Amino acid sequence: MKTIYLVRHAKSSWKEAGLSDFERPLNKRGQHDAPFMAKLLAKKDEMPEVIVSSPALRALTTAKIFASEFNSDTQIVEEEKIYEAGLGNLIKIINNLQETFNTVMIFGHNPGLTYLANYLGDKSIDNIPTCGIVKITFDINSWQDISDGSGKIVFFEYPKKYYK
Repeated sequence: MKTIYLVRHAKSSWKEAGLSDFERPLNKRGQHDAPFMAKLLAKKDEMPEVIVSSPALRALTTAKIFASEFNSDTQIVEEEKIYEAGLGNLIKIINNLQETFNTVMIFGHNPGLTYLANYLGDKSIDNIPTCGIVKITFDINSWQDISDGSGKIVFFEYPKKYYK
């Protein structure tokens, strides 16, 4: 059994015009939503063995906030190919995960994450909003066996489900 959590980065700031897209930090709402959603998962005892994150500032910051809510042992691996990745590259990243990991949390960006959730899962998701989380389980033993529709979407959580 393998499990993937797809997490879109929290809301980012567009205030500083000189920053590249890669360097954009979280805005005030993002700084609120990330710990809120991480605590929600921690209360459900939903913990990854490893976190794989885009190195873009907004994604990596979100990943670090989640890791701090889980425990200090959760390793964060930066994977530069997640940034601006399409479906094909995201599948390759998953196929290359260490087999010793059964539960992985991937922090990235849209539209790639929404495409990936719809490719892997058994339900359709229109859009993973900022700080949205999709849990997908697979009845497989190897990450190499991931395929179209091979997963079951267990839940889809996002901040606006809890407050407006």
